[in-house]
Amino acid sequence: MSMPPEVRFVSRATRETLALVMAGGRGSRLMQLTSNTAKPAVPFAGKFRIIDFTLSNCINSGVRRVGVLTQYKSHALIRHLQMGWGFLRGQFGEFIELLPAEQRTESASWYSGTADAVYQNLPFIISHQPAHVLILAGDHIYKMDYGPMLAQHVATGAQVTVGCLEVPRMEATEFGVMTVDDQQKIIAFDEKPSQPKGMPGKPDFALASMGIYVFDARFLLDFLRRDAGVNESSHDFGHDIIPKAINEANVYAYPFRDLYDGSKQGYWRDVGTVDAFWKANLELTEVLPELNLYDQNWPIWTHAPQLPPAKFILDKPGQRGYAVDSLVGAGCIIAGAEIRKSVLFNRARVETGSIVEESLLLPGVIIGSNCRINKAVIDEGCVIPDNTEIGEGTNGVASYYHVTKSGVTLVTPEMLRG
Repeated sequence: MSMPPEVRFVSRATRETLALVMAGGRGSRLMQLTSNTAKPAVPFAGKFRIIDFTLSNCINSGVRRVGVLTQYKSHALIRHLQMGWGFLRGQFGEFIELLPAEQRTESASWYSGTADAVYQNLPFIISHQPAHVLILAGDHIYKMDYGPMLAQHVATGAQVTVGCLEVPRMEATEFGVMTVDDQQKIIAFDEKPSQPKGMPGKPDFALASMGIYVFDARFLLDFLRRDAGVNESSHDFGHDIIPKAINEANVYAYPFRDLYDGSKQGYWRDVGTVDAFWKANLELTEVLPELNLYDQNWPIWTHAPQLPPAKFILDKPGQRGYAVDSLVGAGCIIAGAEIRKSVLFNRARVETGSIVEESLLLPGVIIGSNCRINKAVIDEGCVIPDNTEIGEGTNGVASYYHVTKSGVTLVTPEMLRG
């Protein structure tokens, strides 16, 4: 039985694509969670790291030539990629290759913008001779098949295709906002406008860039070389490359749709603030969360350390170890404590008499006895002393910690040391 022509078409497009994942971001809006590591390496959903979602999309889409561009405090990220993403077969032309900032040009600076980061890696792109280059962000949580986007790119004859979301218009001030014609060709692009333009027929929504781009390789190389010679440029895709490309080339929007139901928009979260990070993790505790981590047809790959199963012990009044509406990672021990609507990452431990509600306990957190933790993010490696109260509705001393506008309390080891 032969493969349908449309499947062969998409398969060829993905094989001829080189993906570049932008993973050098500082992630300063995550506050102290990124004090020692890059945002793409921050843990998420009990056992993963943020970058795992973008890389899993690549692998599941059949895009198996990937470069990861790193810069800011990249040690944990590099270690994670080396330990968890080394399973591709180089002899078949499959790889995930690290591309750290190395002052590759005559300039003494590191990557000065997203476009400059790609420009400094032109030799890597040229050596693999792709037909298409897929530019991705490594710091968003989403599930997306890049195959249909590549297929549309080829079918429309576009030089550039931009992945798009529909967002409420006044929430689009943090995005690049596009204006399109009835063929989805982009005719205008505004980066982070104060008054975003509404969509035709949907004036309360704006068409926002996801920071996902498909380029014809030759077009990209030519454009980046030209941009590198412009002193006034910030060398950024959103600020410089896309607006100029719209004036000179065929640039199309690709609407992001759900993997299984094309009538609705796909799941996508920017977890760039403590509030957004907390909320996106807690959404996973719902009975039917929008992000399905149990989808065997679209697995999320990661480095899984060799840990024992989670353990719940003690069964006495006031000392009963259990978790309700929660995710509990490997190696966790719940010793006579109550866990409600929370996410416990690998190796977390909660001692007798403690109550944890609507909170995230990142890897290796230890909560002592008779503690109350509510609406909090407890950072990796924190040891919370007995009888401590932290978070909303408790007597926890907020001045010790960082409290967001929506009342989420962030606690790090440095804060505990005073």
